[in-house]
Amino acid sequence: MPRATLTSKGQITVPKAVREALNVHTGDRLAFRLGEDGTVTVEADSVPLASLRGSIKPVVRGITIEAMKTAIRRAGSGR
Repeated sequence: MPRATLTSKGQITVPKAVREALNVHTGDRLAFRLGEDGTVTVEADSVPLASLRGSIKPVVRGITIEAMKTAIRRAGSGR
């Protein structure tokens, strides 16, 4: 059974076997779920999808004025 020692600052080093089982790496967050019976479950903390907004920039594809005019003509002619 993996074990860790609590420091005076309330910190622990998560044993390698536990990190591997949780598939967590440096910078990842852990969540502690407290059960009514006194049990504690440690899980890899998920990231809310909304927090990722803006982290990936959209691909901007250029278009020429001529291509815009052609598209407008085609849309106007029903083709």
